[in-house]
Amino acid sequence: MAATPISATTSDNAGGGNTNYRFALTALTSLFFMWGFITCLNDILIPYLKILFELTNFQAMLIQFCFFGAYFIVSVPAGMLVSKIGYKAGIVTGLLIAGAGCLLFIPAAAAHVYGMFLMALFVLASGITILQVAANPYVSVLGKPETASSRLTMTQAFNSLGTTVAPFFGAWLIFGGMDAPEPVPGAVTESTVQLPYLILAASLIVLALIFAWLKLPAMGKKDPSQALPLGGEAWRQRHLMLGALGIFVYVGAEVGIGSFLAIYLSMPEIGGMTTAAASHYISWYFGGAMVGRFIGAAVMQKLNPGKVLAFNAIMAVLLLAITILSAGKLAMWSLLLVGLCNSIMFPTIFSLAIAGLKHYTSQGSGILCLAIVGGAILPLLQGALADTFGVQQAFILPLLCYIYIAFYGLNGCKPRGSLTETVAATKEAL
Repeated sequence: MAATPISATTSDNAGGGNTNYRFALTALTSLFFMWGFITCLNDILIPYLKILFELTNFQAMLIQFCFFGAYFIVSVPAGMLVSKIGYKAGIVTGLLIAGAGCLLFIPAAAAHVYGMFLMALFVLASGITILQVAANPYVSVLGKPETASSRLTMTQAFNSLGTTVAPFFGAWLIFGGMDAPEPVPGAVTESTVQLPYLILAASLIVLALIFAWLKLPAMGKKDPSQALPLGGEAWRQRHLMLGALGIFVYVGAEVGIGSFLAIYLSMPEIGGMTTAAASHYISWYFGGAMVGRFIGAAVMQKLNPGKVLAFNAIMAVLLLAITILSAGKLAMWSLLLVGLCNSIMFPTIFSLAIAGLKHYTSQGSGILCLAIVGGAILPLLQGALADTFGVQQAFILPLLCYIYIAFYGLNGCKPRGSLTETVAATKEAL
């Protein structure tokens, strides 16, 4: 998943000027890679814990529920915290909390309690949420305002790189490599998951110490009330509310597909491979999104973003229909190619949803960030469908999500009158 854009205040941009922030931006880029890596590692963790605890698909999807549920619960408090302590301190805090979450995997594995794994994931995701709330606007204000978009695009490319390489390392550390035999209940041990997360904890804590030591520009302290996306005119904007639903279903669809990939590809009628081998193919899914982002950025310079969004969504619908109705390599590769369609969806929906909000843009961004909770709820529903009707048939849920995204690109993204006109009409009515 792409990193969450968060609006910066114009006052922060005062530091742009001719100051050289190359070193600071290089350091921040490592964070984008790290949280992309950690987020994608969940897709490896799901089949591992499913085997270890002999879980149903619904129970296995609680992993994503706890991880992405943290975005919904922690986003607003994280925004208020960062507003008080600034971007740099927010980054250090987020890294330390994420590191603590990784360390919690050690006692969770030793106790052999699934609930402790879920608690560890929630703590880890809470740290990542604080990290995102601090790092995204920090990147946007470290330089000239007119080049903020290009800086965010470049750093988010490293986020996609993290999601692409994570499956290789995760499958190797957890399952023992691509040629490892298929694990079975009893053969999978708790200690297997301790090493990867111990390495991640050490990396995050070292990064926190480095960022605490680095002399970075002091920015980000502002009125904490600006972090609250509650009430106000933005909630009355049709294209924003429909866009929030678009973010909700997009993140849910993307996470749901990624969560089931290893399980799906290991099915005899689809890929007929071991879970370890299937885990490596998750890189094709997220790698397609990384490649498609560069292609889409070039295409949308000449074509209407809404129409490009609708085209990608329609292609995703067709690919999922093929996945549901076919078998073997055709079903396998049609699902993996959905990643290519995903590439431009998150940033395009986001930008279309906040278009024309003017001084309500920050509030609109906060509303859209809360909608990321779709990554917690929809995979859980997909898990319930998989238990009832089968894993392959459960892909009907993301298919319906992409149908809605196509609607949003063609019609839902169109503002109904300007915000200025809406405010004037409201005041006149009062």
